[in-house]
Amino acid sequence: MRDSLHVLDTMLNLDAGPKPEMVATDTASYSDIVFGLFRMLGYRFSPRIADLSDQRFWRATLPGVPESDYGPLNALARHRVSLARIRAHWDDMTRVAGSLVTSQVRAYDLLRMLGHPTALGQAFAEYGRIAKTLHLLAFVDSADEGYRRVVHRQLTIQESRHRLARKIFHGQRGELRQAYREGQEDQLGALGLVLNAVVLWNTRYIDAAVGLLRAQGQEVADEEAARLSSLVDAQINMLGRYAFTAPPGSGLRPLRDPKAPADEE
Repeated sequence: MRDSLHVLDTMLNLDAGPKPEMVATDTASYSDIVFGLFRMLGYRFSPRIADLSDQRFWRATLPGVPESDYGPLNALARHRVSLARIRAHWDDMTRVAGSLVTSQVRAYDLLRMLGHPTALGQAFAEYGRIAKTLHLLAFVDSADEGYRRVVHRQLTIQESRHRLARKIFHGQRGELRQAYREGQEDQLGALGLVLNAVVLWNTRYIDAAVGLLRAQGQEVADEEAARLSSLVDAQINMLGRYAFTAPPGSGLRPLRDPKAPADEE
């Protein structure tokens, strides 16, 4: 099962907060149909695709319109999107998108139906090939390094999140041992709660440290502060028991003096 579809279902059911505009994944999360579904719903699907040299680049040609000149990409964009197939099933495609938005159907259930050889599934694939080609062109464009950097940075954040979750869930070798789905969901829910608590704790103290440095007259550029991550754990002891008590009056413990010896922390 492609995890990008679970991500899509989560985004469509967000109760609050900003809606993501771009979704970065690894190669295993993509297919032409997935590209089409994300595009129909207004998201930019941006997987980091391996073996770019083996990928197909598609061109869209309208009937009766002279062939476009793609310059040095003419030899690369040899395959053609069937716009007629998209046009024939466009109304059904928009109804599918509406069903996803209103939660009448889930994306991973839908792909099981569209994945079989069906005319509607092929129409989504054809539509997705347009979005996929635009993504590939932006990814290989030497003048658009910012796009590649954003994709790589997002994937690095995701991997950091997974690494922190594995560090927290070290008991029983990080394996779900409950026999039933409800028990497994309870374990994953508890893991998510603790992980969020760690991220919140890190965020508050990183913000306090940056604020203190600026108050002391040290320059901390916004672009440098934006690169700080709350997914760190070197300062957290994963063993033992934790007591959740009311915080002190200020809400935070005093920050450590970086000049103090390590044994006085």
